[in-house]
Amino acid sequence: MTGCMRFSGKNVLVTGGASGIGGGITRRMLAEGARVGVMDLDIAPLRAEAGERLLLARGDCTDAAALGDFHDRFLFELGPVDVLVNNLGQSGRERSAPFCDSREEVWRFVLEISLISAMRMARLVAPAMRERGTGRIVNMSSLAAFTGEPGLADYAAAKMGVIGLTRGLARELASHGVTVNAVAPGAIRTAAHDRVPAQVIQTIIDKTPVGFVGAVEDVAAAVAFLASDEARFVTGQTLLVDGGHWMI
Repeated sequence: MTGCMRFSGKNVLVTGGASGIGGGITRRMLAEGARVGVMDLDIAPLRAEAGERLLLARGDCTDAAALGDFHDRFLFELGPVDVLVNNLGQSGRERSAPFCDSREEVWRFVLEISLISAMRMARLVAPAMRERGTGRIVNMSSLAAFTGEPGLADYAAAKMGVIGLTRGLARELASHGVTVNAVAPGAIRTAAHDRVPAQVIQTIIDKTPVGFVGAVEDVAAAVAFLASDEARFVTGQTLLVDGGHWMI
């Protein structure tokens, strides 16, 4: 864990930030001195860590009204949002299906989780960031957006949509001192990852040049960089954290 305190005095909002990659991001931000607000369906993994610098709210991040209520509470209890991390998502393999067998309601569900929720949260925080002339937005995409694996067309489309959203916002907000970037993780060890059959994981490892699966801390480090002042000259970019699986 880093000894830096890059986010001392900063307010960071993380959607889906209680467990998995989101939990790693929340803990990294806390370790670097931030005040963090987290909204998630299950906040139990972080409940023991709640305190003056950690605001927890149990709620559905795909519910527009709930997002608005949480944003208002964040402003009241912590202050303006300096950093937004749109981390909400779900493993594409949880509902994978061949395209010809896929259902529209599942497509809508996947798009709502990964793309629409990010748009809604960005719309809540971007106006104030623009007015203050400073801010960081980091969106969570996925390696799947680049690889387009069979059975994951809905997930890949949603995560590529996140990249398009990131670039569009970056161009609009750059002149106002707000940067917008995305992180695209590859295979990362989480509870969802542990539910994937071992042979599938081994196939992924075989395609990964570094030869191992990443940890949530690897993704958290990338997010922390893009959210920091060190990344002031970086915007509209997607940082792949995938062990070299996809090389551009």
